Amino acid sequence: MNQRLLSAMTLALLVVLVALPLSFIALQAVFPPFSAGELTGAFSGFPVLFAEPQLPTLLGGTLQVGIGVALVSALLGFPLGVARGLLHLPLPRLWDLLFLIPFLTPPYIAALSWMLVLQTNGYLQQLTGINLNDLLFSKTGIVLVMAMNIFPVVYFAVSRSLLASGQRLARVARVHGASAGRAFWYITLPMLSPSLAAGMLLAFTLAIEEFGVPAALGTRAGVLMLTTDIEKKLADWPVDLSGAALLSVVLVAIALSAWGLQKKLTGHHDVTSVTGKPTENTGADAGGWTLPIVTAMAAVGAIAVVLPGLSMALSGVLGTLSGGVTFQNVTLSHYAALFSQHGDALLALGTSLSLAVGAACITGFVGLLVSWLVVVQKIKGRGVLDALSLMPAALPGIVVGVGLILLWNRSFWPVSPYNSWVILLLSYCCLLLPWPVRYVGSALRQLGGNLEPAARVHGASAFQALRFIVMPLVSPALLAAMLMVFAIASRELVTSLLLAPAGTQTVSVFIWRQFEQGSVGQGMAMATLTLIAGLVLMLCALGIMQRSTRN
Repeated sequence: MNQRLLSAMTLALLVVLVALPLSFIALQAVFPPFSAGELTGAFSGFPVLFAEPQLPTLLGGTLQVGIGVALVSALLGFPLGVARGLLHLPLPRLWDLLFLIPFLTPPYIAALSWMLVLQTNGYLQQLTGINLNDLLFSKTGIVLVMAMNIFPVVYFAVSRSLLASGQRLARVARVHGASAGRAFWYITLPMLSPSLAAGMLLAFTLAIEEFGVPAALGTRAGVLMLTTDIEKKLADWPVDLSGAALLSVVLVAIALSAWGLQKKLTGHHDVTSVTGKPTENTGADAGGWTLPIVTAMAAVGAIAVVLPGLSMALSGVLGTLSGGVTFQNVTLSHYAALFSQHGDALLALGTSLSLAVGAACITGFVGLLVSWLVVVQKIKGRGVLDALSLMPAALPGIVVGVGLILLWNRSFWPVSPYNSWVILLLSYCCLLLPWPVRYVGSALRQLGGNLEPAARVHGASAFQALRFIVMPLVSPALLAAMLMVFAIASRELVTSLLLAPAGTQTVSVFIWRQFEQGSVGQGMAMATLTLIAGLVLMLCALGIMQRSTRN
């Protein structure tokens, strides 16, 4: 299998997963009656969009929240990731699992959990008398709640970059008289800059396309964002597909601007190791700093993970929320109800986990190919591949769902995935493809360019060099990205609600319907079961990887 065939196959996959849905969204934005099969009135929707009085407020709210979440995520994730990657800490894999938990928690569930804790008469006030209602329902509160879910993207990008590259160059600098701070500033930090920028970019794009948290907290906080307005255009009658598509184009423009800024800051200043081969990084001894660092990581984990997790678990065992936190109000009836609903809950859990595994495998494979072709092979047209792989990160899930409906709900297709579980898999792959592309791309930029050419000189094909040289070197970053994809896909809500065929339920759809029916306890019980199931699968995956590494 030569490079040209791999390039053609990768392009074909990107066209199916990304280009076609996005092109139909663009057609809907340009031609307002496109959904009715008419290509008339080109660009007539743009004057209407620019005349909307709320547009500046929507743009301002989206940018402020996105930038705020990216900065807070960096403030939390960067030092924790550096500590994880550079130092020998107790129970290192435990910290990784702890910071993966936010990705297993749906954002709207996290927002509701924080509401139950911090609002007036919430759990915090009941137990301590402290009322943080005003902080929660504010722009700062929205940024903090989002950042608590999103900061692990920076943590894993930085820590996996350090674990992959090793610290040989920094140690050489120390041997030649450089202080620890000087070696970090001039050696380690430049090597981390691509990963840090990629993590912050993902945090920014995840924040500007988030719907659940702004919908739950934004109304009472008076914060308007593009995603909530898009949902309003699709939910309120008459449905405004053209307006929703136009606002989606605005989100794409914002995300591409962020991507361009990242490329300008780091794209031409990649730093690689001497040989390109990652070294075994056992971590430096933290000495007297071990206790403060572990305490800081535990504090962040307690606030970002344990507190909302306990709120979710507690809500699942309370008979009624109004009954308060008392032993008399504790019950297992919500869990019993889950297993007595003719298997619907367990079927929804199995469907979500199966789709998440499929999405992780497909996006991991495509992301590896895209990153390799763009970063290592530097093929012609690599800018198009890179841009296509980034664009879905800027699209709200509901708009991707609309694009897939516009694309596949057509009579001219001989075979269509519409109205089947395959449409859900396509939506997850489209939405989550940027994760492996950015994580693997960052890892590849830190590898030297001499190993693969040496393999090619000795007769290896491009595919053999990819399989036996590149994949082993970037496997930590690839596995981290696939775990992220699995975690997010297993709790994806918006496209699941929009695209799930009759008779098919995912976990998020099941939970959402429980909340619509007022069964908050059953919804939280299901969310808790999903979290536990996801953690067990991740532990198994990490155990298998560790065992294969030893062998």
